[in-house]
Amino acid sequence: MTGTGTPLRVGLVGYGLAGSVFHAPLIAATEGLALDTIVTSNPERREQAREEFPDVRFAASPDELWERADALDLIVIASPNKTHVPVATAALEAGLPVVVDKPIAGTAAEARALASLAEERGLLLSVFQNRRWDNDFLTLRSLVERGALGDVQRFESNFERWRPRLKGGWRESGAPEEIGGLLYDLGSHVVDQALVLFGPAVRVYAESDVRRPGAQADDDTFIAITHAGGVRSHLHVSATTAQLGPRFRVLGSRAGWVKYGLDPQEADLREGRRPSADGTWGVEDESLRGRLGEGESPLTGGGEPVPTLPGDYPAFYAAIATALRDGTAPPVTAHEAAAALDVLEAARRSARDGVAVTL
Repeated sequence: MTGTGTPLRVGLVGYGLAGSVFHAPLIAATEGLALDTIVTSNPERREQAREEFPDVRFAASPDELWERADALDLIVIASPNKTHVPVATAALEAGLPVVVDKPIAGTAAEARALASLAEERGLLLSVFQNRRWDNDFLTLRSLVERGALGDVQRFESNFERWRPRLKGGWRESGAPEEIGGLLYDLGSHVVDQALVLFGPAVRVYAESDVRRPGAQADDDTFIAITHAGGVRSHLHVSATTAQLGPRFRVLGSRAGWVKYGLDPQEADLREGRRPSADGTWGVEDESLRGRLGEGESPLTGGGEPVPTLPGDYPAFYAAIATALRDGTAPPVTAHEAAAALDVLEAARRSARDGVAVTL
């Protein structure tokens, strides 16, 4: 570990969508972190990375990082899902703290094994669940915590897209070892958000379909969770939604809150915009504010607009830097990720067998 005041040196494994759009820019924007090395053997991706990060080193494989483990302080794994467990295991065995993009693993048992290894070695292990810092989720969490909805009874979360044509790649593969499909992709986000808000799941029911011609992995999936506290979460992830519904509809004993539109941070990162300290990052147009009220639909003027809190993806890596420096808990733990995987595995069994699964 570098000395106090010296940036912590980060090795980033993978420079596809997750690595180039999310991790590299957010690491580089975080005070106290320095993007030291990117692992990719793809010449085009190396050139892309060099344009934005001219001082970065490159490695062809993660093994090159373990050979110089003393020169690194953190490994971030943004490679395809099937590599998460073996690369995280190797990093921890090399004595390096680890951040893994979601899902951390294909099974809850694998996630808990990684957590045990990290604990045995006294190393940080965290999972990049960036949607905890979406603007709409931060706003909803605030509303729930201050009791604006009363007792929440039903949580509806829709992460929908209209992508009638396949894009190709491992995310759409039906091969089990790839851990592809929307259940493990967007499902990792919506399940994590539900558990953060409303606690452990005790029962799971799911419906999962492969709708697009030529598709091999699920592209339209519904998950119903009964939480230990009585809240019911209805979660929908889809690439086949011809007309998008609200991102959130949350119904409580006192009021409901409905929010349309997606957090702007991913779109901004894709467009090359970078986090700034001028107060504009993660801010959406006022016209997109969710509405809080009772009775009349927000589409016909019901409820009052609620200011949306700014999205804050940079908070994740700021918290990682603090955890590494001070020995505090990471912003997302592997055990939390394992609990979400319990639900995802139950959802897969439920959809396959047509039954509800008790946890």
